[in-house]
Amino acid sequence: MATVGFVSTRFAGLDGVTLEAAKLAAVAREAGHTVVWFAGELGEDFAPGMLVPEAHFDSDVNRELQAACFGSSSAPDWAHPALRGRTAYLVDALDQFIDEFGVDVLVTQNSNTIPMQLPLGLATVEVVRRRGIPTVNHHHDFWWERDRFTPTGVAPLLDEAFPPSEPTMRHMVINSIACDELQRRRGIDSVVLPNVMDFEHPPDPGDAEAFRQAAGLTDDDILVLQPTRIIPRKAIEDTIDLAAGIGSEAIVIVTHPERDEGDEYAGVLESHAARQGVRLEFFSVDGPDRPSLADAYAAADVVSFPSRIEGFGNALLEACYYRRPLVVRRYAVYTADIAPTGLRAIEIDDGITPDVVRRVERRLDDVDASRSEVDHNYEVCLDHFSYAVVRDRFLPLLER
Repeated sequence: MATVGFVSTRFAGLDGVTLEAAKLAAVAREAGHTVVWFAGELGEDFAPGMLVPEAHFDSDVNRELQAACFGSSSAPDWAHPALRGRTAYLVDALDQFIDEFGVDVLVTQNSNTIPMQLPLGLATVEVVRRRGIPTVNHHHDFWWERDRFTPTGVAPLLDEAFPPSEPTMRHMVINSIACDELQRRRGIDSVVLPNVMDFEHPPDPGDAEAFRQAAGLTDDDILVLQPTRIIPRKAIEDTIDLAAGIGSEAIVIVTHPERDEGDEYAGVLESHAARQGVRLEFFSVDGPDRPSLADAYAAADVVSFPSRIEGFGNALLEACYYRRPLVVRRYAVYTADIAPTGLRAIEIDDGITPDVVRRVERRLDDVDASRSEVDHNYEVCLDHFSYAVVRDRFLPLLER
């Protein structure tokens, strides 16, 4: 059995990378492996491990580096020496991590995929190349999928480390589109591991009443839940429009507190909700003495997931896991990898139409039809998106 070291900028909160890493770790432990963690932020569930704040993407120094390296085709003179210095520091930290915990295999979680922390990605490549340590790179969002990383003044560094190609490295991606694009751009083969939930074990029922009471909802309120971060590509304005179509009894609650791209979008949403006459709440389920995510799903009348861009879509699987009716935009990965499984949802393309509102209202009124739909979705996900997929596709990479 191996000691598996998971590496990323952050293992904390409710972002997709953190959630999927925890699921892989659970399966690895189940198979008898030991799991340890390295990141710039570690939640209480991510132990034992090494906390290295310099590896976080959300720091003043890293934000300055990002601003210097992206948005222009040239980087200022000070940027490359600064990158080298930060990289050297993280090389030492990774070496210490591997030696202190006796790490046999590294599993990078998006840190060599999207360049939100350039020094960490570069440091990982240097350590792997020098030590020859077996590494699985788990890719969630490639830089070429995000407009904010072009133009860039550090294109050679992206070619070197995002992602890298080393003899001791294997690669996993979370959808078939990324698999094809990685092969086309870099000639790198990869295993497709979709996002998963533990569908083999149904969830404990959440406490709907506790959530509604904590959020200030009455029994008559219709809860339109959007369980995502507050960032523009999640298209929360569409959920507000859906609630406006349903009527004054519809309340929108967004559960994830992360605002990784700043606070401006939250203000835009608040203004939009005010214009539409919709009550909008940013009600976090992340933290002690807070209702849980399971409580939020239990309380939800419908889950809205109108995201425009997703590597896969954790909230979609969660809605199926907790058996809630689902409204989903037909984003590219949904169309390519999820819809063909036979999943049933109210689909949108360009926005909320009167037909979409009518279909949601029918789901709310017809309890039997809604129950049949969510039970069907659970069985589909049991077949296609359960932990069995992790055992079949991730564990063999560790064993090799």
